[in-house]
Amino acid sequence: MTDNKTQESKVPEVVFLFWIIKILATTLGETGGDALSMSFGLGYLTSTIIFAIIFIVSVFIQIRAIKFNPALYWITIIATTTVGTTLADFCDRSLGIGYMGGSLILFALLASSLLIWYKNSGSISVENVNTPKTEMFYWITIMFSQTLGTAFGDWAADSAGLGYVGAGMIFALLLSLVAMAYFFTKISHTILFWSAFILTRPLGAVVGDFLDKPISSGGLELSRYTASLVLICSISILLFLFKQKAASKLH
Repeated sequence: MTDNKTQESKVPEVVFLFWIIKILATTLGETGGDALSMSFGLGYLTSTIIFAIIFIVSVFIQIRAIKFNPALYWITIIATTTVGTTLADFCDRSLGIGYMGGSLILFALLASSLLIWYKNSGSISVENVNTPKTEMFYWITIMFSQTLGTAFGDWAADSAGLGYVGAGMIFALLLSLVAMAYFFTKISHTILFWSAFILTRPLGAVVGDFLDKPISSGGLELSRYTASLVLICSISILLFLFKQKAASKLH
């Protein structure tokens, strides 16, 4: 009988490369989600269903894997960020909840997911993502964080009037502060990890919007298909050139 616990975490080591790929992946989630729902014309609901199926299949394969696989991990991350994009857009725009309303609901869901995970496992550190139970909590939490990031990014850029560049600068600054806290304070690295992980999503959302939205709306009006392809190629090249290890202990 096979033990349900692996010898190592099934998520990547949290180093600089991780954050570069994460930002690229979240940006891809925005351009890819918009490509299917808007450019291809499937709409938010149909696109959400398609991406949700991809997400569920990816998570199932990820959980069934016996050890960390970089390509599989990042495919699953991209699946969470694309479904997060179209789901947030569907809730915010089609259901009329609005960016702020959607952000508050998703923040509550994210906080609840982390709390329940902690109550069940005693830790929310990535070092412990090595059993089906903790992996399920991990991916549900990530899905909520990706969806929240889309709604919050849209709120900052549109409702708050910061624009794509202004919102991007704010989120980049917040990420810089988290990085400084990592190196110069004794704040829990696990808490800082999740703070940075959540912040990369709205950063990716506004960068993605900046790339593909009309010039009249403050974007560059690039093709969503082209932008998505460039991002996919960039992620693939990084994964090919640099070997990722499984996560080690966070303090």
